[in-house]
This record gives sequence, structure tokens and C-alpha cells, in this order.
Amino acid sequence: MASASDWVAGARPRTLPAAVSPVLAGTGVAAYVDAWVWEKALLALVVSLALQVAVNYANDYSDGVRGTDDVRVGPMRLVGSGAASPSAVKRAAFLAFGVAGVAGIVLAATTAWWLVAVGLVCVVAAWGYTGTSRPYGYLGLGEVMVFVFFGLVAVVGTTYVQTETWEPAALVAAVGIGALACAILVANNLRDIPTDTVAGKRTLAVRIGDRGTRLLYAALLTVAALAVVGTAALTTWSALAGLLFLVPGLAATRTVLGGATGPALIPVLQRTGAAELAWAVLVAVPLFLAA
Repeated sequence: MASASDWVAGARPRTLPAAVSPVLAGTGVAAYVDAWVWEKALLALVVSLALQVAVNYANDYSDGVRGTDDVRVGPMRLVGSGAASPSAVKRAAFLAFGVAGVAGIVLAATTAWWLVAVGLVCVVAAWGYTGTSRPYGYLGLGEVMVFVFFGLVAVVGTTYVQTETWEPAALVAAVGIGALACAILVANNLRDIPTDTVAGKRTLAVRIGDRGTRLLYAALLTVAALAVVGTAALTTWSALAGLLFLVPGLAATRTVLGGATGPALIPVLQRTGAAELAWAVLVAVPLFLAA
């Protein structure tokens, strides 16, 4: 029987900055155009957090029943470790999807009903990462979907539900947030190349190899830095404070480019999450102040 702490660990709280950051960035853009709505921002945050937790439990379930998590380098998994039954973890995933769905319906009802379709696509994409007979996470497409859903859709969507307009700054900010969200996954998959190769999980890291994955990580951090400059150019130059995300970001990049492997890459995940959150906060705050 899994303990409460096991379930919390299974939700992978260290990944939650990837859910909070796009809402902060999108709300910052909404505030800059003097149209932010705190109730909708809060609902968007609930949707984003619930989807992230749902994805984490869904991956735990799907990888566990496939045997992918039988030998792990990273944190424990509920199914793979035997701490919880596959059915219990699957129920937890769908409960989290349900929470996201309820909050999303409220947002749609107060904004535009076509957002329900967007929400359904998000749920299908979240489950499809590892939960289908041909999961795209096993085909090297995980980073693409993370960029789209935890970058473009999350940031632009957060801005739209508050402003009901399409803001160019939101799109540029979404590129920065999406790049860092991808970097978290890239670092995770870099660590897991040996075990994923054995398990037949053809992630992008497995496909492009160790060196290519390390260079990709550095490139994503560069894209995130350029996106800070782009967002500032479209809004206020004080948003360049967001470049301070490079403090944890460069530390993580040095570790990656230095050839760290296995458990030595775990701090990279933490620093990349911190970098993404710093990007969002240090860009959003100047946007609020400039409103």
C-alpha cells in the first residue's frame, strides 16, 4: 500500500514549475495590456497543474505496465516499484484529468466554448504520450508535444482567456517557456538513454545520441534567452530582467556539456525547473509593473 508521501512523490512535484511558469508568463502579458483577470488566471493555473499531475501519473502507469520503469536511475515510480497497483495509479491520473476538465469548462463558459475542444486535445495528447499502443513519447516526439502544449498552448491560452485577444508578446513568451519545458524533458531523457535503449523506448535522446542531446539542451537554453529579448522588445525593456534565468540555467548547461551521466544529471532537472520558473517570474513582474 503506497503511503501519502509515495503518492506525492509519484505526482513528481519537481516538474510542477513547468505547469506554473506558462500561467505566470501568460498572465504577465495580459497584465501588460491591462486586461488580466485574477479569477481566470487562477483557473488556468488549476488546469495547468492538474494536467501536469495527470501526465505524471499516466506516465507512471503506462511505463510501469510496459516494464520500462523496472530499472530506474531517477526517482521512484509507483507502479514500477510495486508501491501501488496499476489500476490505482490509472485512477489517480483520470482524477487529475477530471479536475483539469472541470476548471477548463468553467474557463470555456466564461470565455469561448471552442476552448473545450482545445482542452480535449490537451487531454488526448497528455494520455497519448505513453498511454496508447503507439505512444508518441516512444517515437521521439515528446519534446515537440511539450513545446506545443506546455509552451504555445499554455502561455497563449492563459493570455487569451483573460484578454480575449491574440497578443504577439504571448507567442514569443510561449517560445521561451516552451523551450525550457523541453529542456527539462531533454535532461530527463539524456539521463535515461541507457535504460530507455534497453526498454525499446525510442525517445529523441535515444535517436540523436548522447552528444546530440547535450547540444540540443544548450540550444534550448539559448532559444529561451532570445525569447526574453523578444518579449522585452514587444513590451517593456525592463522585462530583460528575465535573463537572470541564466543563473541556474548556465549552471545546468555546464553540467550537461561537462558530460555528467546517470544520477549526476538529477540536479540538472531541478536547475532547469528553477530556470523556467525564474524566466516566468522575472519577465511577468516587470510586465505587471509596466501596466
